[in-house]
Amino acid sequence: MVSEKIITLVNEQITKEQYAAQLYLSMSAWFYAQDLEGIGNYFRVQSKEELMHADKMFDYVNDIGGQIILNEVPKPPHEFNNAQEIFEKALDHERLVTKSIFNIVKAANDEGDFATTSFLQWFINEQVEEESSASLLVTKIKMVKDNPSALYLFDQELAQRVFNPAAEN
Repeated sequence: MVSEKIITLVNEQITKEQYAAQLYLSMSAWFYAQDLEGIGNYFRVQSKEELMHADKMFDYVNDIGGQIILNEVPKPPHEFNNAQEIFEKALDHERLVTKSIFNIVKAANDEGDFATTSFLQWFINEQVEEESSASLLVTKIKMVKDNPSALYLFDQELAQRVFNPAAEN
């Protein structure tokens, strides 16, 4: 049996994942407005992945017989100064998501809730990958600096990313 406390924490995490999707979509829009469609694509795919994460949590709460309560999703920022700032904000946000998931795992462990701990293991592994990827992209965007040729190549690299729902399961 999963406690109401854990169900509440997972419901709150659903909102955080939905916010992340909105944040990345807002970042995507900024890059599209700068005619950097490859980087815009990267963040659009990232947004879709965050929605898949929310869906997984939604299904988990439903599967354990918990009440799904969807909370209001805060409006993400839409004005950014430059590409580096956006990538740094994305990395910071991934770190916040990781911390939040760890807090749920700790609470589940404290309660002996092995089902939730097991369920969240996928998210822990995903966050290791997300933080590593975001950190690498911060490093790369810093290398680009004000070099249009490097930015073009970086944009082309990120244009290759595609959303693969099967990889999210």
